[in-house]
Amino acid sequence: MKNIGVLTSGGDSPGMNAAIRAVVRSALYYDMKVYGIKKGFEGLIHGEIVEMNISSVSDIIQRGGTMLRTARSEAFMTPTGFERAVDMLKNFEIEGLVIIGGDGSLAGGLKLAKEGFTIMGLPGTIDNDLAYTEFTIGFDTAVNTVLSAIGNIRDTSSSHERSTIIEVMGRNCGDIALYAGLAGGAEYILVPEFDVDINAICRKIIQGKNRGKLHSIIIKAEGVKMNCEELAALINQRTGLETKIVVLGYIQRGGSPTARDRLLSSQMGFRAVELFNANAGSRAVGIRGNHIVDFDLEEALALPKIWNHSLMELSDILS
Repeated sequence: MKNIGVLTSGGDSPGMNAAIRAVVRSALYYDMKVYGIKKGFEGLIHGEIVEMNISSVSDIIQRGGTMLRTARSEAFMTPTGFERAVDMLKNFEIEGLVIIGGDGSLAGGLKLAKEGFTIMGLPGTIDNDLAYTEFTIGFDTAVNTVLSAIGNIRDTSSSHERSTIIEVMGRNCGDIALYAGLAGGAEYILVPEFDVDINAICRKIIQGKNRGKLHSIIIKAEGVKMNCEELAALINQRTGLETKIVVLGYIQRGGSPTARDRLLSSQMGFRAVELFNANAGSRAVGIRGNHIVDFDLEEALALPKIWNHSLMELSDILS
């Protein structure tokens, strides 16, 4: 394989730049020509493709976001748009493509794989919602961003003796809430995987108050069916305690990636190019048991996400 491309698609995540850097420099090491595709599948359709060299990725490993930029592409999902994307890859004689993104992006890659291109999927999403890998690029940074916010909010929450609901990202997967809530000492964690038990929440808040606790932190993933306003009103009604709401939003996607995310991205990017060099076919690169692993792309996307019940139980015990 002589010509490969790399793109980032969907929501950005810290560590994407480190992955791009690893792909480009590893490809050059193996004497491959590498093209950067801007704005994801949308940029591919419109031919926003540039050849990259070692200097193209200088001074980006520490930066959040993605130097290639990203976008969601409705056009790629249409027959005309998809055909145009295929033609662009053929125009530039790109045989293999590294796609850094979430499940939707990798599913788009699978469509291209069925057209004869070799696709390497790297899990670039803060949600940690891809089943084949234990951790995704950007997840660790997002959790640490939430942890920093929990510390700041706890200070003012204690001063005013109030409960605070902190909403974090996670429409379908509650991993950010779970990991940040456990590491941040939250009293209660709400995730899309389970129904809201308002009685248990209020009971834990009251028990904390009775033993002299000045505040309560509740971490709620955005995908939980009950919205923050409704939850806060019920807590106030049931406990008599003032309850504030903090929605962290997009700050969780930004910021310089942690050392863990930089290492993970670098290792995954290098493995992707190694697999190209070995003619391994289309694969999804991930991490399991602290080892970089890869799976057949289609099989990886079909795996069901398994909830970490032990961490949820531990959070309940420790809180």
